[in-house]
Amino acid sequence: MTLLINWLLLLELEEPDNTGLPNKEWTLFLLLSPFHRHPTLRISPHIFNFSLYLFLIASFPAFDSDHIYIMETTSFSKLVFLFCLALWCLCSQLVHASVTYDRKAIVINGQRRILFSGSIHYPRSTPDMWEDLIEKAKEGGLDVVETYVFWNVHEPSPGNVLLHSLVLFCFAVISHFSTCYRFELLFNVFVSACNSIQYNFEGRYDLVRFVKTIQKAGLYAHLRIGPYVCAEWNFGGFPVWLKYVPGISFRTDNEPFKRAMQGFTEKIVGMMKSEQLFESQGGPIILSQIENEYGAQSKLLGAAGQNYVNWAAKMAVEMGTGVPWVMCKEDDAPDPVINTCNGFYCDKFTPNRPYKPMIWTEAWSGWFTEFGGPIHKRPVQDLAFAVARFIIRGGSFVNYYMYHGGTNFGRTAGGPFIATSYDYDAPLDEYGLIRQPKYGHLKEVHRAIKMCERALVSTDPIVTSLGASQQSHVYTTESGDCAAFLSNYDSKSSVRVLFNNMHYNLPPWSVSVLPDCRNVVFNTAKVGVQTSQMQMLPTNTQMFSWGSFDEDIYSVDDSSAMTAPGLLEQINVTRDASDYLWYITSVDIGSSESFLRGGELPTLIVQSTGHAVHVFINGQLSGSAFGTREYRRFTYTGKVNLRAGTNRIAMLSVAIGLPNVGEHFETWSTGILGPVALHGLDQGKWDLSGQKWTYQVGLKGEAMDLAFPNGISSVAWMQSAIVVQRNQPLTWHRTYFDAPEGDEPLALDMEGMGKGQIWINGKVLEDTGLLLLLVIAMTVTMLVHLDRQSAKLVVANQPSDGTTSLDLG
Repeated sequence: MTLLINWLLLLELEEPDNTGLPNKEWTLFLLLSPFHRHPTLRISPHIFNFSLYLFLIASFPAFDSDHIYIMETTSFSKLVFLFCLALWCLCSQLVHASVTYDRKAIVINGQRRILFSGSIHYPRSTPDMWEDLIEKAKEGGLDVVETYVFWNVHEPSPGNVLLHSLVLFCFAVISHFSTCYRFELLFNVFVSACNSIQYNFEGRYDLVRFVKTIQKAGLYAHLRIGPYVCAEWNFGGFPVWLKYVPGISFRTDNEPFKRAMQGFTEKIVGMMKSEQLFESQGGPIILSQIENEYGAQSKLLGAAGQNYVNWAAKMAVEMGTGVPWVMCKEDDAPDPVINTCNGFYCDKFTPNRPYKPMIWTEAWSGWFTEFGGPIHKRPVQDLAFAVARFIIRGGSFVNYYMYHGGTNFGRTAGGPFIATSYDYDAPLDEYGLIRQPKYGHLKEVHRAIKMCERALVSTDPIVTSLGASQQSHVYTTESGDCAAFLSNYDSKSSVRVLFNNMHYNLPPWSVSVLPDCRNVVFNTAKVGVQTSQMQMLPTNTQMFSWGSFDEDIYSVDDSSAMTAPGLLEQINVTRDASDYLWYITSVDIGSSESFLRGGELPTLIVQSTGHAVHVFINGQLSGSAFGTREYRRFTYTGKVNLRAGTNRIAMLSVAIGLPNVGEHFETWSTGILGPVALHGLDQGKWDLSGQKWTYQVGLKGEAMDLAFPNGISSVAWMQSAIVVQRNQPLTWHRTYFDAPEGDEPLALDMEGMGKGQIWINGKVLEDTGLLLLLVIAMTVTMLVHLDRQSAKLVVANQPSDGTTSLDLG
């Protein structure tokens, strides 16, 4: 064990005075040994020194920053000894790493392993679903559950990770000395510091609970910290406040960004360590990921990109998790970080060093859906073929992205224009139900390959041509194990091949698995599982009377509105607190204008950088326009019915998810940046872009908390039928219903709903996006996944019969 601390005590001894207080002055210097370079417990020298400083303050009433006064040298020595002993014990518990790797595989407790993994993102499901999802993953033959860590849901406002670490570390020590007269003061300081740190690990965001649920099921975990995740998640997982850190530039060799990224990474790693969740501590986490799909951007940025990659890898490794780190789609990942592959096929992937294993971090089981786009499907035969090809060419770790896609609850979808459903055609559908034949066929793939595991990880194959597009891969060990894989790469024709003096029929685009080099136990193209089809059945739940409330589009809340010359970028104003931003101005029209005497109405042209806009003239909806995920920018063009005198032009700009991918997407614009101009007036073109505009963030209903129990009763709801109100713009709808019995998945059929959000008992479920696009593109039935737990909540103003409130905005 390396000596942790060398102590140098310089003593200035004097006789005690008549006050009874000690008068021995000890000047203390700490000389840190290679402790801070310890392979598994990495503590900054500054953190350690400051922690000890607070420890001594709490321990000795007459301590100040320059001197330590003590009653007895022996007491001081005992305390120092106990302090060092505690650190030694902590360190000794972490030194034994049990996860390593070589060129063949991840090595767990000395054994090479073929590992199958599946992505299940904890915020895209609910805690009540986690155990069932993970058990189904285990039953499907998975060894590992993978998840991203989503920075923006955990730190919605900036915290101080360094201070947080110090508080947790020092508070435990100080609490043992609560009789110290300075304890109360220190306690108050610590409480104040903790309260200033804004983190959220509750409910769907309870990462520790999710990882412990994986552990309970007996599976391993792969924690992809990022903290950039992409993932079709709002702002790529970055909190929006990060964009406004002075001098920041995302994902490059930029000090403000690196400080923030390191702070959050340390926060997550610290949490996992404190809960003993890394495999090196006896926990389930066997892999961690830093950064995400950075390769293309690294090449664009040149030296700055490479410096950032090197820094990120070094920063991660120095955290001493005791498990390997990976970087996906990063060919230049520095040692000891493993570079990995993402894609539909990864059999041609090669690690950047011959001593690293082949890892497939994202085997795409399907694809995401965007508003207005098709629902993508991937045949399981093709996915199974891709997995088998990867394994026989040296791969040893496959992660399905996604194994359960889930739901983009609330405003978490990115894009823009990423749909609420993140089903991904995964083996477990959006509701957590088994999707056949994908689930069952992949289970058979895993079973067949596991039968060959010992041979696969022990030796390299002998590859033999069996035809123009056919090959055999044979693995033979010294102990007598033999496993063979017969491949037909022809995508159209079956073929009969001769192997080991026996004939085998190979369907097109398939791999046959022979665990004993003779008998075929599985072929990737032959599906033996019956197809299942999910059908949502209507419940007997009655929707009680509907009430409606029209959004106020005529007035402006002077207390929250702002006025500025020119057009402002939307997110700079809203800080993503709402999808909505009002742009309001006025124009004076003279009574002599030709269009007022039967001429052609003037035309309003609005250039927007995204994502949708509704135009109101004097309180009446004049028209709407929107972009697409591929073309966020769009132009609104419409005739406007102006009158003589002052006219109010109000444009409601709508964001439909912030970008999650692209070079420096933090600099991309949203909202109306112009030009905004009237055409067809007697004077010709009137450019309104530079005049004064009033800005109002969000809707009045949002400000009044209409979606929450306390806000529902603050307005008079008009009795109405929702079908009558379908085409009324900006209307809130409310109803009550009895929570359906049972534990089956629940959904709302929202066919015909436009852009809006849904709450149940004040809990936002989903942003339904711009469904007008879907309605135009195809006939749809929009099923919105409900959290059953939300439907069981009780609202303050609900009727006495126990019904639940449903609010549509």
